Amino acid sequence: MRLVLAALSLGFATIAFAQDTVITSPIDGSTSILSQPDVAANSVRGIQAPGASLRGLDKVSGTVIDLELAIGETAALGRITVTLGECRYPEDNPTGEAYAWLEIDDPLRSSRVFEGWMVASSPALNALDHARYDVWVIRCKMA
Repeated sequence: MRLVLAALSLGFATIAFAQDTVITSPIDGSTSILSQPDVAANSVRGIQAPGASLRGLDKVSGTVIDLELAIGETAALGRITVTLGECRYPEDNPTGEAYAWLEIDDPLRSSRVFEGWMVASSPALNALDHARYDVWVIRCKMA
């Protein structure tokens, strides 16, 4: 009897949540049901900024350097060069969720050590992997 009730309740739960999204944790296998997405698709526009504020760290000396770059501009941070390709921010949150396209080169290695998007609110999401330097996005420049 209990088995039948469990099967029926599972069947009703599947029908009731057919429109919902089930998220399964890769850590412990627990599930959560998301009835509506946090942000509707295509509801937030990304605005392109004319520049960005970046911060660099020399891990050996402990020196912190702030960089203000315009789109297409290159600046030196110790022995690496940082080029800003683009900086965007969400229309509804201009100060907190900036993301920038960066190209970082190490002339001594004659190679590009990073190329991609960096997100201000999650710098470790796509970080520069360099033995001596760290670079991260602070915010987009509005003007």
